[in-house]
Amino acid sequence: MKVLVVDDHTLIREALRNVLAELGPECDVLEAPDGATALRLAGKHPGLDLVLLDLNLPDMDGFAVLADLRQRYPATGVVVLSGVKDHKSVTGAIELGAVGYIPKSTPHEVMVSALRLVCAGGVYLPPEALAGARRASRSVGDPQLTEREGEVLALMLQGKSNKRICRELGVTEATVKNHVTAILKALNVTNRTEAVIAAGRLGWKPKVS
Repeated sequence: MKVLVVDDHTLIREALRNVLAELGPECDVLEAPDGATALRLAGKHPGLDLVLLDLNLPDMDGFAVLADLRQRYPATGVVVLSGVKDHKSVTGAIELGAVGYIPKSTPHEVMVSALRLVCAGGVYLPPEALAGARRASRSVGDPQLTEREGEVLALMLQGKSNKRICRELGVTEATVKNHVTAILKALNVTNRTEAVIAAGRLGWKPKVS
């Protein structure tokens, strides 16, 4: 697995290397101290599996870097690592396609588990940041979804747009919209961001056959 760590603090990058080492002995870690370097390295290594991105960079807005990475390299998962954990920042990152949001204050063992969840195809979000989010009245662990709806939700959790989902599944965009509507109803939420948050809050990963 090849991972790019983007943070302007050397100590943070070294600490993240130690965390990533626990994911497996073959984890190749690249480092970038700023947004420009991150985008350059991403261009040189298009096969990146994961990017760990700080939002507070010295040269660029972290959200802008996130949006750029998701647009150019949709197959690469981006996890935000930030010193802030307010609801607005979390939902903003998810709306831009991040597959996880990990506060820097997260304990080592929790961070390792969060990254394992993301690598397995799930979404990690900090529970304390979700106080302002709508809470689903139905259990997220077993939503009443059809097999196709489960596939659509799995792609939503990867930050993919309706257009990209319809291309991957070979269906029309109108069909995808209908599935998204059904998913929102099943999770008792009103938009895509709340659906991702509802699923991510419990670390739920759709079972796709």
